[in-house]
Amino acid sequence: QVQLVESGGGLVQPGGSLRLSCAASGIIFSTYAMRWYRQAPGKQRELVAGITHIGLPHYADSVKGRFTISRDNGKNTIYLQMNSLKPEDTAVYYCNAVSQTGATIGTAYWGQGTQVTVSS
Repeated sequence: QVQLVESGGGLVQPGGSLRLSCAASGIIFSTYAMRWYRQAPGKQRELVAGITHIGLPHYADSVKGRFTISRDNGKNTIYLQMNSLKPEDTAVYYCNAVSQTGATIGTAYWGQGTQVTVSS
C-alpha cells in the first residue's frame, strides 16, 4: 500500500521559516518525481516545487529564492525548506509522487496534506 505522509506544518510569523517533510512508502522512491503542491481557501491547487527522480529541482516563480526542495533517497523522503514566509504562503501543502519509469509510468499518489499558516 502506497503512503505519502507529510509533516512539519504549523503557524509561523511572516519572515519565519518552516521545513516540511514527506515520507513515502510502498513505492520505489528513486523512480518517482516528487512535488509539493498547495491549496489556499477558495483557490485552485498549485504546484510549488518539484524534484525529478534524478534530483533536478524546479520552482514556481512565487517561491523562487525562498523555498528549497530536496530529496533523500536513502530515507524515501523529500523536504521543502521554506524561508521568508509570507501570509500569501498560507495553504494546505500536499506531497505528490509520479512514477517516471517502467510499467507504472505516470501513476500518481497524493498525501493527506499539512497546514501552513503564516500570520502575526
